[in-house]
Order: sequence, then structure tokens, then C-alpha cells
Amino acid sequence: MTKFYTRTGDDGFTSLLGEGRVPKYHPRPETTGIVDEATGAIGMARAICQAEMTGSLLLTVQRDLYNLMAEISATPENAEKFRKIDAQRVSWLEEQADFVGTLIDHPKGFIVPGDSQAGAALSFARTIVRRAERQTAKLLHENQIENAELLRYLNRLSSLCFVLELLENQVAGNRTHTLARVVENPPGRP
Repeated sequence: MTKFYTRTGDDGFTSLLGEGRVPKYHPRPETTGIVDEATGAIGMARAICQAEMTGSLLLTVQRDLYNLMAEISATPENAEKFRKIDAQRVSWLEEQADFVGTLIDHPKGFIVPGDSQAGAALSFARTIVRRAERQTAKLLHENQIENAELLRYLNRLSSLCFVLELLENQVAGNRTHTLARVVENPPGRP
């Protein structure tokens, strides 16, 4: 019978890809964990999205994020063996975000998430991606990773999540509410 646990982390340490173990709260596994959260949140959005293109884009992103996690989880000596996120992957994200941007109505202010289920899920995923970006920036600035494309990828991914949120709201037939509209017309006010 296959077991789905190893017991190797019961001491509060985890292995890196390469030689070495670090505490589970070390910045490297912490960052990997946040990227994993983002992958899960993106999966929730993918499961409920309505626009045909959203699902395939998000699945590709999830696969990229697994490659990103592998490089972050690798020791500095092994990181290059796991390097799949490069300037080309960042350009691909930019192209996707630019294309989706041509399909949507652009809001005139900060948006308020929740105008569709998929849009809300994408907004939530975007916030987790931003947290992963901040933690990746810390690793980069502390010279624990060297591939700056990982940081750029996460930055562009947050933009893609944003435009996909707007697309999903539009496909669901909902107008996107902006903060200005909420402030101008608070609930219960005539």
C-alpha cells in the first residue's frame, strides 16, 4: 500500500532539493508554501471560471508555479538544474495579460472584489501571489536565490490574475464595482 506521508518532517525540518535540511519556518520553505497556496487558490478559480481561455491559462500558470517552487526549494548549488522560469516565461505572461486586456472594459478606479465567483477567486489568488512575490523579493535581496525572473514572473502573474478577474466578471454579466461607486453610493443611503 502506498503511504501519503513520510514522517521525515516530524522534527520540524524539511529537505531542500540538494543536500541539506532547514527548519520549516526558514524563508525558503516559507516562500515555497506561499507559492503553493497561490497554486491552490488559482486552482479554485480555474474550477469555477466561465471564460474558456481562463481555465487553460490558469492551468499553464499552475504548472509554471510548480517549476518556480522547485527552483526556490533547491540549494544554491542545484538551483540551475531546476530553472524553468526565465525571461521567456515572463514575456509569455505579459502577452497573455495584454491580450486579455483588449477583451475587457477597464475600470475607472480601484475595484471591489466579489462581482462574480470566479472573479472573487482570482482576486483572492492575486493577493496570495502578491504575498509570494514579497517573500521571493526577500530571498532575492538576501542572496538566497539568484534568478530575478522568479520575482518578475510573480509580479506579472498578479497582473494576469487582475485582468482575468475583470474578464470573469464581464463574462458572468456583472459590471465591476469600483471603490468610487461604493463611496459615492453607500448601502442604505438614499
